[in-house]
Amino acid sequence: MKLLYETGWAAPPPIVEPRLIGDTDCDVVVIGGGGGGMSAAIRLAESGADVVLLEAKSLGWGASGRNAGYITNSIAADPEMLGHLLKPDRLRSLYRYAHNAVLFAENAIERHGIECGHVKTGIVMAAVTKGQLRRARRIAGVLQESGAHAEFVDGREAGLPEGFLGGVREGIGGTLNPGEFVLGLREATIAAGVRVYEYTPARDVVDTGDGVTVETPGGTIRADRALLMTNADTGSLSIAPKNLATPTYTSLLETEPIAQDRLDRIGWTSRAPMVSLHMIIENHRVTPRGTVVFGTRRVEAGRNPLPERAPSRAVIDDLVRGFGERFPGLGDVRFRSVWGGWISMSSTWLPAAGEASRNVLYSQACNGHGFAQAQYVGHLLADHVGGAPRHEDLEAIWHGDKRFWPSVVSNPALYAGWLADRAADRLSTITG
Repeated sequence: MKLLYETGWAAPPPIVEPRLIGDTDCDVVVIGGGGGGMSAAIRLAESGADVVLLEAKSLGWGASGRNAGYITNSIAADPEMLGHLLKPDRLRSLYRYAHNAVLFAENAIERHGIECGHVKTGIVMAAVTKGQLRRARRIAGVLQESGAHAEFVDGREAGLPEGFLGGVREGIGGTLNPGEFVLGLREATIAAGVRVYEYTPARDVVDTGDGVTVETPGGTIRADRALLMTNADTGSLSIAPKNLATPTYTSLLETEPIAQDRLDRIGWTSRAPMVSLHMIIENHRVTPRGTVVFGTRRVEAGRNPLPERAPSRAVIDDLVRGFGERFPGLGDVRFRSVWGGWISMSSTWLPAAGEASRNVLYSQACNGHGFAQAQYVGHLLADHVGGAPRHEDLEAIWHGDKRFWPSVVSNPALYAGWLADRAADRLSTITG
C-alpha cells in the first residue's frame, strides 16, 4: 500500500502558474485556490473585474482535490438536532441552499466540460446498527419536512451491502473524481482571464479602510476588496474571525480493483455511495476504475500553520480494520493507497459566510460536506462583493461580523467520538 502526500485521484498539473514577484494592484484579490476560490474568481472575471487569485500550492491542491468525491445536499450538523434548535423557516432555507449548491456544482461540470467521472447516483446516509436505523427514519422525516430530497430506504431494497440495514437516500447529488474536477476547474479559471499566482501564500491581510493589502513572500497586492477562501488555513491569517473553524485531518483508503461480481455477491448491487450515521462518519463508494474508497472514521484536529503530512499509522490501521468490519466478504482485498487532507470544521457545525472586516469577506462552507457548497458560496460572494444584494441562499448562511463561540472540536473530543462509535458497533454485534 502506497502512502501518498498527493492524492490517489489525479496527478498534479504538469506546469504551474508563476509565483508573484513584485507588487501589483487589482479590483479583488481572492485568497485560496480551492473550488470556492476558483468559482469566485471565475465569476468576478466574467463580471469584468480585474481579479488576482493566490494559492499556496497549486489550484485545487487542498481539500477540494483530496476529498471522497461526494456532491451532497447534506449539512454537517445533525438534522435531528437542527430540527430542535432552529425555526422551521431557517431549516428550510439551509436545505434550499444545500440543494442549490448541488445544482450549481453539477452545472459547473457541464458548463466547463470537465471530464471527472461524474455520476448522478444520489447518496445514502446508511445505518449499520438498529439504533442508527431508527435514527435514519427520524432524520428522513426532518429532511422531508424541511424540503430536502430525501427518503427512508431498506438496505436490501436499496441494494446496499450486507451489514448496511437501510438509511436515508438523498434524491440528488452523486460522485465524481475530485482531483480531475479541480484540474478542469483550474483550466477554466486560467481561461477566464484570472491572474493566478500559484505557490504564493498570503502572509498577512490588512484592511486599510479604503482597500486591502496582502503581503506575500514575493510582493504586495493592493485591492479594493478581498475574499478569504482559505478553508483549513484561514486561522493562519490574523484578520480572520476568531474561532471561525478548527482544522481537521481526514484520511481515505483505496483498494485495488475489485471484480464487479464480488460487489454483487456482498449485496452492493446498487453501487450507491454511502456515508454512515456514526458520530464521526465513514464514507464508502465504488469508483469508475473498480476500486472502493473508504475513509474518515477517525480524524485528528490540528493548529495553524498546518503541516504537510500523511495519515498516521494509527489512522491507517483503523481504516483497514474498519474496512474489514464493513465488508467481511472482501476480507482478502488488498489496498492500493492511502492519503489525507485538512478540512475545516466551524464552531457552529454549519456553513457560514460573513465579514472579517469592512473590505474582507470570508467563506466557511465546508465542515466535511462542502465540495459543492464551497463553490456555490464563492460564486455568491463574488456577486455580493461586486455590489449585488445578498442572494437568499447567501443570506441563509450569513454570519455578518458576529463573533463565533469557541469550538468544541479537539483531539480529546474527536477521540471520544471514535470510542463511542466503536462501542456502539460492538454492542450491535453482541445484541444482533
